[in-house]
Amino acid sequence: MPPLPQIVLPTVEKIYQSYVLNNGDWRRDHLGASTIGTECERALWYNFRWCSNPNFDGRVLRLFDTGNNQEARLLNDLRNIGCTVYDREPETGKQISYSEFGGHLGGSLDAIAQGFEESKVWHVVECKTVNTKGFKQLQTKGVAVAKYDHYCQVQLYMLWAKLDRAYYLCVCKETDEIYGERIHFDKVFADTLVDKANRIIFANEPLDKCEGFLCKFCNHKSICFGGGWAEVNCRTCAFSDVVIDGKWNCCKYNKDIPGITQRNGCPSHAYIPALVNLEQVDADPVNWTISYADGLVNGNGHVASKDMKGRVMRE
Repeated sequence: MPPLPQIVLPTVEKIYQSYVLNNGDWRRDHLGASTIGTECERALWYNFRWCSNPNFDGRVLRLFDTGNNQEARLLNDLRNIGCTVYDREPETGKQISYSEFGGHLGGSLDAIAQGFEESKVWHVVECKTVNTKGFKQLQTKGVAVAKYDHYCQVQLYMLWAKLDRAYYLCVCKETDEIYGERIHFDKVFADTLVDKANRIIFANEPLDKCEGFLCKFCNHKSICFGGGWAEVNCRTCAFSDVVIDGKWNCCKYNKDIPGITQRNGCPSHAYIPALVNLEQVDADPVNWTISYADGLVNGNGHVASKDMKGRVMRE
C-alpha cells in the first residue's frame, strides 16, 4: 500500500499562514553583510535589484523566527556567566548597525561583548543555528570553511566596529549543543568583501554567473537560466541608476526615487535588457523605450513590463 498523503490540520496551517501575513516586505533596501559571502555575484546582484520574490512559506518563516529566538537566548547566556553584552546602542536603544556606500551595503550586529574566558577584550558577537550535519562540519572544519558566509559577515562587522576579534556562537537545532569560535580580524580580506559589494551594487546589468550544483537551489534560477521574469520595480528598470550616496535616481524624470516608490515602479518601467531573453535591437532615449527583434517595444506607452509575461514567452 502506498503511503498516505500527510495532512496538515487547519489550525496548524493557520499558524503557518500567520507568519506569511505578518512577514512584511521581503525587499531589503541594502545589500546585506549576511549575504556577501555568497559565491555567485550574479545572485547577489539579483537580490539587490529585487528580481525575485523568495515566497517563503510559513514553516520556513517560523524556522527563521526560531533562529532569532536563539540569538536572544545566547546573549542572555553570556550575561549569565558575567560577560558585558551590548545588543543595542546605549544612546538610542536601536540595534547596532553599520553601512557603506551611503547605505547600499549594510548590516546589524547581534552584539558587542566583553569578559569572555579566553580574552577580556571587546568582541563582535554573532549567533547562529544549524542542523546536526552543519554543526559537525563546524566542529571539524571551523567557521571559515564550514560556514564561509558567516565568516565573511563577521569580517565586515569587525571592519566596521573597529574590533580585532569576533566570538561566533552556533547552536545545533537538534541537540542544543553550542559551538564557539574566536575569529581574528583580517583587514585585507574584509577589504576584498567591500570591493565585491562595490562591483555588485554599481553594476548596470547582471554579473557573471556561477554554474554549479547550488544553482538548482537558487531563488533566481528561472531568470538566470531562462523561462522566468524579474519582478517589476524601479531596480529592474533600465532608466534607474544607483547613486553613491545611498540613493536611486530616475533618469527619465531626473529625480531621486524614494524607497517606497522603488517597490512598485511606474507605467514607464522598461526592463533592463539583460533581464529579457530577447535580442535587443534599439533603445530610444527620447521616447524612453527599448525594442526587441520580434517587434516588441517595452516602455512608455507601448508594452508595459507587467504585461510582457503574457505577450512574450521565453524559450
